[in-house]
Amino acid sequence: MKEAIKGRIDFVYIFDVQDGNPNGDPDGGNLPRTDVETGKGLVTDVCLKRKIRNYVQLAKDGQPGYDIFIREKAVLNNLIDKAYDTPEVEKAKSAADKVAAARKAMCDTYYDVRTFGAVMSTGKNAGQVRGPLQLTFARSVEPVFTTEHTITRMAVATEKEQEKQGGDNRTMGRKATIPYGLYVAHGFISAALAEQTGFDSEDLALTLEALKNMFDIDRSAARGLMAAKKLIVFRHDSKLGNAPADRLFDLVKISRTTDGAARAFSDYKVEIDASGLPSGVTVEEIL
Repeated sequence: MKEAIKGRIDFVYIFDVQDGNPNGDPDGGNLPRTDVETGKGLVTDVCLKRKIRNYVQLAKDGQPGYDIFIREKAVLNNLIDKAYDTPEVEKAKSAADKVAAARKAMCDTYYDVRTFGAVMSTGKNAGQVRGPLQLTFARSVEPVFTTEHTITRMAVATEKEQEKQGGDNRTMGRKATIPYGLYVAHGFISAALAEQTGFDSEDLALTLEALKNMFDIDRSAARGLMAAKKLIVFRHDSKLGNAPADRLFDLVKISRTTDGAARAFSDYKVEIDASGLPSGVTVEEIL
């Protein structure tokens, strides 16, 4: 049964990568993203949202209310125009009422609009939506080290290349990976904004399901072995929250259990200091 989100939610999302590139930087030769000052790895919020969208698109398979607005090869203005074809927009008399009706139609139709928000004023004006769910960049617990590997394809693309190689037909390339990295991202769900967009308990359950399983439907040779390891959710009793998010995140402690270079999640220990929970906040370890 669908229910409104009654209290603010904050969460810690921990995942790892082994022998892969979790998020290449197009401006840096597609090398894994890093903080240049600390050497710690980075995965953008946009990358994580893309994986959530992909999971929802597969899991719901076109069910009403779970379409995806920001999807591959979409023409966004065409999708916004469709919102103006709904009876609610056509009945609206003023321009402001039409924008409000179109905005609601977009929220009702597209999971990612009511979840992450969107700017929808690039064509027919459907307004702007502030999404209740926001994510930070993920940052690795320790510095990561990029390794570049030369790879060989036993074929060429053109006959000209074949002639140049005298029939050897080899194409050389490079692949960049990190041996291992444990990453931490933080998320925030606003109950007040959820009320505005219609993001409800079913959307929340679907989002948490996506965070747990999205790497399993997003496999790629370039990304290596990526897996969700921990999803720690802090639930507030009040709509505005009962404690600052950073104070709650500090209750999650990640420490090393081994010496030397980390190569597996078992090289770390994740603990939650539940004794430090403020009044009005509960914690749940979903994964």
